[in-house]
Amino acid sequence: MRLNIALAGAFVVGFALSATAQTTTTTSYYVVQDVKTKRCEIVDQKPVSRDMTVVGGDGVIYHTRVEAENALKTVKVCHTE
Repeated sequence: MRLNIALAGAFVVGFALSATAQTTTTTSYYVVQDVKTKRCEIVDQKPVSRDMTVVGGDGVIYHTRVEAENALKTVKVCHTE
């Protein structure tokens, strides 16, 4: 009987830990500008190509897409036509 309770408890703990691990992943968003066209977009990975640059410096990271979209609206150097 105790073995069944221990196994059930381990199962519940394992399930809870895996569920929280999936929700705690941090995603970073960047506002980047195409060097040639001067158009900006939001990406979820820091660009490594010289064709795209991070607007606002390398230290600017947005934790939600909404934050990045709001920042994109205020950037003066981007052409969003």
